This record gives sequence, C-alpha cells and structure tokens, in this order.
Amino acid sequence: MSRLSSGESFLVKPYPALVSPSSIPCLCIVLCYIQFSANASNFISLMRLVHGGSSGIWTFSIQIAKYQGARVFVTAGNEEKLAFCKDFGADVCINYKTEDFVTRVKEETGRKGVDVILDNIGAPYFQQNLSSLNINGRLFLIGFQGGTITEVNLVSLLATPYSASFMHTGAGLRTRSTENFALIVSEVEKNVWPAFAAGKVKPVVFKSFPLFKAAEAHQLMEGSTHIGKILLIP
Repeated sequence: MSRLSSGESFLVKPYPALVSPSSIPCLCIVLCYIQFSANASNFISLMRLVHGGSSGIWTFSIQIAKYQGARVFVTAGNEEKLAFCKDFGADVCINYKTEDFVTRVKEETGRKGVDVILDNIGAPYFQQNLSSLNINGRLFLIGFQGGTITEVNLVSLLATPYSASFMHTGAGLRTRSTENFALIVSEVEKNVWPAFAAGKVKPVVFKSFPLFKAAEAHQLMEGSTHIGKILLIP
C-alpha cells in the first residue's frame, strides 16, 4: 500500500463524479504534464500541434486545449485515428504517412507556424518541429520514441527565437520541488477539474487488463493500433 507524507496531501483530490473510478489512473499525472506545458506556454487561445494525437496523454490535451479556446493541429498515422481526433475537437488533422506536416502547418497558419508543439517522438521530428514553430513558439519534448536527438542545426535555432523545453517523461515533474509540484496540482484543480465535472473532458480508455496479463497489454501497445489509454488493473 502506498503512503503519503503530510507534505504530499495536496496530491489527494476527490475525483469528478462523471469519471469512472477505473479511469482515475489516467488523470492525475497526465493532467499535471499538460498543465505544466500550459503554465510554461500560456497556450490558451493559441495554435498548438500535437503529435500522435490519438495516444492516451494527447487525447486529454486535445480536449483540454479546445475547452480553453485553442486551435489544435494533430498528426496521426491513419484515417481512423485522425477521425477520432477530429471527433474530440482537433481542427486540423494530418496523416504523417501521406502528408508533410510542416507544409500543412504553414498553409493553415499563413506561413506563421504554430505557437506550441507537444512531441514524444524526438529525433525524427526535431528539425521539422522547429520549422513548424511561430516566432517565440515553444517546443515541449516529453519522450523520444523515435530516438534521441544527437545533432541540432544551430543556425536554425539562431535564425528564429524559439523556446525549447525538454521535459522527459517522469523527470519533468519528479525533479521539481514539493512546492512547485503543489502549484501545478492546484492549477489542474482550478483550470481543468471543472471541465471533467461538466463532462467536457473525458478519459479515453481503449482496453483494460488484469495485472497478470501485463504482457498482453504491452503487446497491444507495441502494435500501436490502440486509441487512448491501456490500463492495468491490480
């Protein structure tokens, strides 16, 4: 059984009535990541690009961004996933297998680019991401599914005033002080929790597995056919 110290009591929150208890594991840490990027980028009413929009964390991001007034661009690898993203509010849906997302972003924004990019791919998209950013745009890296970044074109970095925030999954929050983490949780409760309470944002659970079938869950995830979260239930 997990225990919390008195200094971590801020992590305990009542869950929204419209959210299934089995979906609660989807919420807290995922929402903290999204709120962290929101705090750092002030993305409300901005244009943002989300790579892999049908994944568990980004299905939340699409809904929350729309709830807060942003224009949302997403990439995904097939039309089914893109249709799902559109149903959840995405404004511009790009099939990265058949279309160059940089070109599409430039077309849709009058060649200005987007204000915020959320990416968990890493190396294959890095230079393209920089080319897709607006002046003073922000790039958030929270994972490196496509490999780590070993080379950077410094000329392109100097040519446009980007802001790159490298937030690797886990480390981005775990290394923060209790006070800073408490502030992020407070922002989630203030800015995002009402959206859940009103049914405007919902967890997307593709499939649940009992813990002893963890290998099957990992196999499903590796196949990259799922939309939303895959849950392991103890």
